[in-house]
Amino acid sequence: MIELHATDALILVDVQNDFLPGGALAVPGGDQVVPVLNAYIERFAAKALPVFATRDWHPPNHCSFRPQGGPWPPHCIAGTWGAEFAPELKLPEGVQIVSKATEPEREAYSGFDGTDLKDLLKQQGIKRLFVGGLATDYCVLNTVKDALKSGFAVFLLIDAIRAVNAHPGDEQRALDEMRRQGAHFITLSDLA
Repeated sequence: MIELHATDALILVDVQNDFLPGGALAVPGGDQVVPVLNAYIERFAAKALPVFATRDWHPPNHCSFRPQGGPWPPHCIAGTWGAEFAPELKLPEGVQIVSKATEPEREAYSGFDGTDLKDLLKQQGIKRLFVGGLATDYCVLNTVKDALKSGFAVFLLIDAIRAVNAHPGDEQRALDEMRRQGAHFITLSDLA
């Protein structure tokens, strides 16, 4: 069992309307992560541990969009319904929101890319990150890789992630890569 400590933080990756069923870039089963993440949020809130929520917060002409030559349909445009967090996600008081991919010419899958997330975590003395959200093979993968590179221990919440699988096998490749780089795989039942 894993005991939560004062140096732990929960990172919710891009649990936004456009990545849920009916959204512009729906992740298959994306809505299924919400109740599981809510259970993790309860555990962290009960111990007054920090919770961070990353979000795509794109300009309308973002380089990742097909009209600009990117691979994706326009999604998570800042200030729109699609960019809002899932309404069923029970974000706690004091959640720290990190907006990424805010510049038109710069892609940013990772919550650390072009944001102050690393500094915020270091200032709060955080050593271990518990990461879940969407999508396994893009923003979760890159956030986990950057967290490990930045010296954090990472616990991947495998019961609270879903993949796009734009190419067959993307999810498995992402999981293999995160494990190879040192992420620990856990589920809610592993928390004390």
